Amino acid sequence: MAAVVWLAVMNTPLLATLGLALSVASSANADSHVYFGTYTNGAGKGIYRARLETATGRLSELQLAVEARDPAFLAVHPNGKFLYAIDERSDPKRDSTPAGISAYALDPTSGRLTLLNRQSAGASGPCHLAVDHTGRAVLVANYACGGAAALPIRADGSVGEPASVVPHAGRSVNPARQTAPHAHAIVVAPDNRFALVPDLGIDRVVVYQLDAARAMLTPQPAGDALLPAGSGPRHLAFHPSGRFVYVINELFCTMAAYRWDAKDGRLQEAAIVSTLPAGTKVEPGYSTAEVVAHTSGKFLFGSNRGHDTIVTFAVDANTGWLTPVAHASTQGKTPRHFGVDPSGRWLLAENQDSGTVVVFAIDAATGRLTPTGQTVEVPAPVCAVFVPIK
Repeated sequence: MAAVVWLAVMNTPLLATLGLALSVASSANADSHVYFGTYTNGAGKGIYRARLETATGRLSELQLAVEARDPAFLAVHPNGKFLYAIDERSDPKRDSTPAGISAYALDPTSGRLTLLNRQSAGASGPCHLAVDHTGRAVLVANYACGGAAALPIRADGSVGEPASVVPHAGRSVNPARQTAPHAHAIVVAPDNRFALVPDLGIDRVVVYQLDAARAMLTPQPAGDALLPAGSGPRHLAFHPSGRFVYVINELFCTMAAYRWDAKDGRLQEAAIVSTLPAGTKVEPGYSTAEVVAHTSGKFLFGSNRGHDTIVTFAVDANTGWLTPVAHASTQGKTPRHFGVDPSGRWLLAENQDSGTVVVFAIDAATGRLTPTGQTVEVPAPVCAVFVPIK
């Protein structure tokens, strides 16, 4: 035992690793602030906040964190001190200010948000964003124009003007949704060297090289993945191991599993499965929305709108391929998004059209979801992010 302790103290990299592990474990066990992005063309007023008790899954009474116009998707800075929101401004008749990004200072103790600045996303129709793992750049998917952008983050957490704006080109077979590119999300690879953008309009996952220090995105076409025509790739998630990537396809209600070549930034060997129960057809009004990999790496979750369920898949640890486990009703309409808390114990399903967030317990052995009986009213929720309370 003494030898092990001596090694941990004398080996600086090992000591740093142990310290990081303890920090991650501490954050996972802490209660969290949960911030909800919303659409505000009804009763909503902006970004809302509640406290999640990790031990019980209980959500506190909802509070308005800050007023904003259509603050849809949210992203938290790695240091937990800043929050960024896409201001979609879905109805320009109500607000002449162009869509873009808002940066907020976040008090990790009180949870308060304070506006730092607003910035154009560099192109029309921003719909999704991410912060790189070093906290130096905000990356944006622009739906209307079809492309991606990167903006530098200043030392005070505010956002500078776009440093790179890259348009996509092409179309696909669906005449209602795929007459032009429609980038729908942007996700940073675990090693921070690449960013991946599922584009619903061209049935392609576009791979970019990422230079976070300069907020630059460089297309890497050789790494791209082309989905079956008409699929409509919407969002994606990396497996915690970094070896696999999962793409949820909005129009076909399918999930694609890829091997990820981290060295060269390539998506390889797709296996595609339905997100609906066996034998269920994709009816009018059905579509998918969000995908999240469980922190354990054993499960993957996806949301079905119209069918209004969350599907649980078991993940093969060697191949990354998926086996359907169960479907859980979200007890509301249109699960636009859902989030898994840092502890991996709770899933929060956000029902956009019924204005509710429903809390589910996650079975650690099977990944099955059980409603806790708790439902919180949130006006038109479309995103949830977690910030451990310090």
